[in-house]
Amino acid sequence: MRRIFNFSILLAIWVGTRIFYRFDFRWIEPVPEHPWGPYKVLTMLNHTSLFEWLYAGGVPLSFLWRISGHAMVPIAEKTINRPFVGRFFRLLAPHMLPITRQADRTWKAVLDRVTEDVMIIILPEGRMKRANGLDRHGNPMTVRGGIADILAAIPEGKMLIAYSGGLHHIQVPGQHLPRPFKTLRMNLEEVDIPTYRASFECNADPQEFKHRVKLDLADRRDRHCPEVEDASLD
Repeated sequence: MRRIFNFSILLAIWVGTRIFYRFDFRWIEPVPEHPWGPYKVLTMLNHTSLFEWLYAGGVPLSFLWRISGHAMVPIAEKTINRPFVGRFFRLLAPHMLPITRQADRTWKAVLDRVTEDVMIIILPEGRMKRANGLDRHGNPMTVRGGIADILAAIPEGKMLIAYSGGLHHIQVPGQHLPRPFKTLRMNLEEVDIPTYRASFECNADPQEFKHRVKLDLADRRDRHCPEVEDASLD
């Protein structure tokens, strides 16, 4: 029953966003034989807005069905505790796990569940990019190490990396309502997790592995994120 309820919410978003927005999603070569498959991890890079759920309108309904039954989303405590935003996000996935962004019991609760039949959805930058290209404290956007902990704990499976074109042309952090009739762009890449992990040749050194994953994902983000059609903030 919970899955049907979650899917109904996602379906309503899917219908509504396809009325008010256009979607330009493209696969990075090689295009997978079975795109939108049963991924273990969905990693979204270039976090610019709390309205990134609008991207749901660009994915197949079969993928939304999997999200409704299997998605586990680590989410900042301060976000999930917001009166309206937190309640809304809890409707989107069956497992919303509040985290403090520290390597504490909340993060251990995430890692304890990575081998279950879940799809982890994570925004590994851990904070939003503002209109000036920096985070709220004026620092460059970097990838944090939690994603490496997750990849190290998954024995097999695939990761989908979603490179966001950004939503500043639709909603800038601090603004209330998104602008309609814009194009949402995203590039997609499928990565085999064991192959990706082995490519760094440093499984015996967790800190070195984490360091390389952070650098690699930041580099991929800078190379593969599409540009928005209209970045005007008018």
